[in-house]
Amino acid sequence: MKLFPIALGCMGMSRMYGHADDNESIATIHAALDHGINLIDTGDFYGTGHNEMLIGRAIRGRRDQAMLSVKFGALRGPGGEWLGIDTRPVAVKNFVAQSLTRLGVDYIDIYRPARLDPAVPIEDTVGAIADLIKGGYVRHVGLSEVGVETIRRAHGVHPIHDLQIEYSLISRGPEEKIFPALDEFGIAVTAYGVLSRGLLSGSVPTGKNDLRAFLPRFSGDNFTRNRALIERLNAAAKNLGITPTQLAVAWVLAKKPNVIPVIGSRTRTQLSESLGALDVKLSPAEIKSIENAIPAGAVAGTRYAEQQMTHLDSEQ
Repeated sequence: MKLFPIALGCMGMSRMYGHADDNESIATIHAALDHGINLIDTGDFYGTGHNEMLIGRAIRGRRDQAMLSVKFGALRGPGGEWLGIDTRPVAVKNFVAQSLTRLGVDYIDIYRPARLDPAVPIEDTVGAIADLIKGGYVRHVGLSEVGVETIRRAHGVHPIHDLQIEYSLISRGPEEKIFPALDEFGIAVTAYGVLSRGLLSGSVPTGKNDLRAFLPRFSGDNFTRNRALIERLNAAAKNLGITPTQLAVAWVLAKKPNVIPVIGSRTRTQLSESLGALDVKLSPAEIKSIENAIPAGAVAGTRYAEQQMTHLDSEQ
């Protein structure tokens, strides 16, 4: 299946940013498919299974239009608390069986561990996914938030389809080492967080049930400092006659041809705005001007809280 230039990320449809309406979420997925978006991204732990069941309802009768990307391995408690990661081969097969049931499908297009499990060699995890490919339950192997050495080791076991990693105007770490390694192996990128969880679009946490309330970039002095960056982005967008959201997405689209932005639209209105980025063609001079206004490393605060950052292989 030829991929559309933009993918739809569905995490926000399962209460990760506060309340989301299931009917509007399904309508948004339908609208995405109608516009040609064919990569739908989820995680089996989003809403502790709710997200997969939601997507299953949305793609019923339209499976041939959707390429499903599923992350697995994250362990969650009944209160939503983080319990760790498990990517043992036996766990991989257990997780995929549950995902297939919740999604209501016979196979998953791209299956990837959500994070590197320090207790399990990546070769074992990828080997288990390769077994699932032989069995017809999975089509491709993906990775998420891992570094260069892990990518090399994984690719030595089975060809890797793509790496999912956070990448945006204010999260440009992958450019230094990870992207060159992916180019070497011919591995694509699905870039999440292109709006930095709404920071670049002016969105703010809605309450204690919004995960952004616990993220450093949205907290205290960091948030005050980051608002200055957002004002610069707003000014650049205004000069181009587009919205900040469209500029942020267009910038990612313009950077590398093998990078597909994963937009986290929860409503049809948000989806329509993001799709407008496809009509924006930034010149090299405009890209340079935007990056001068919002230089790499200017953002205050890390992507995740300190404890979570230590668990990101991509940051090591």
